[in-house]
Amino acid sequence: MFSTAIRLFNLGGFEIKLDPSWFLIAGLITWTLSSQYFPATIPDQTPAAYLILAVIAMLGFFASLLLHELAHSVIARQFGVKIKGITLFLFGGVAELESEPKSARAELWIALAGPAMSLCLGLGFWLLSYGAALMFVGPALTTVFVYLATINIIIAVFNMVPAFPLDGGRVLRAYLWHRHGDVLRATKTAAQSGTAFGYGLTFVGVLALFGGNVASGLWYILIGFFVLAAARSAYENQLMQSKFDGRTVADLMIRHPVVASPELTLSEFVNQVMLKHRVSFVPVMAEGVLIGQIDKDVLAAIDRDNWTSTRVGDVFAGLDVAATIPPDMLISDLLALIAKTGRRKFLVVKDHDLMGVVTLANLIGHLHSRENDRTIW
Repeated sequence: MFSTAIRLFNLGGFEIKLDPSWFLIAGLITWTLSSQYFPATIPDQTPAAYLILAVIAMLGFFASLLLHELAHSVIARQFGVKIKGITLFLFGGVAELESEPKSARAELWIALAGPAMSLCLGLGFWLLSYGAALMFVGPALTTVFVYLATINIIIAVFNMVPAFPLDGGRVLRAYLWHRHGDVLRATKTAAQSGTAFGYGLTFVGVLALFGGNVASGLWYILIGFFVLAAARSAYENQLMQSKFDGRTVADLMIRHPVVASPELTLSEFVNQVMLKHRVSFVPVMAEGVLIGQIDKDVLAAIDRDNWTSTRVGDVFAGLDVAATIPPDMLISDLLALIAKTGRRKFLVVKDHDLMGVVTLANLIGHLHSRENDRTIW
């Protein structure tokens, strides 16, 4: 999900990472606090003092987000859900779950852990601000504590909006899952709430733009798009798990695929194989022996004028172990392999014999085999 994230440190067995987009939001928060919030709440200070307070408050804000995600992660680990790590990015922080919770009860407690931590942090910072005021520590530190108390309460309240994939949406999914016993149905309904919320945020952003508040409007629109994408992705992932659970490559592969001879010219290959059979990924066989594959990417690298004089055997990709998979491989393992390697097309081989082919497009076709599975809104 965050391929460019920077690894910072390991905390309690969880890898903490920083996505480059974090620097943008960190800079924006620091600028806003130093130029608007602190000058309005603590007048007559130097610009340097405002900047220092802003940096402290910004770091406290992201430390709070990290603790919010750590709470999710610790409870998830107690329920047997593995966590890849925690990443801070443009829209806050996220605990990257390797798998979904196995029960509605686990989903509920994992979802509630984050907002509960934020509420505790909000109360803690409020007590610190109250104590600092009583001890006459100074308005600067008190104001920082008040800001952190307020922001943690806002985080808790916002996350409890019943819109998937926010924590409140996960609570909604847990309730529906427990009530109906159908996690896919529950995820679909919760994702619909997330979709509605995302459109709502986007609409508010557009109104803000027309009202002249460009910065806030763009921010609402960005968050709206993020929620929309996350809701759809969450449903698609759950749909994939439900449809492919326990199924193997042999169940979904294309059996008896069209093959190409190395003696064919590229022109003959395109006309007699690719266009005729509407395929873009073809195994290459010589005298009944699988020797490799050829696809449209290979053709794209060769000038069309040379297709009549170039044979498949001159340019095909040789048999690569990385491009072959066994028929008994679980689809879940294949999807993990696709995510890890980026490879989308595979030859299904058993005992050196070609059993079939499987591609990501092939899997997506099975995923959306029913029209009512295709749309969540």
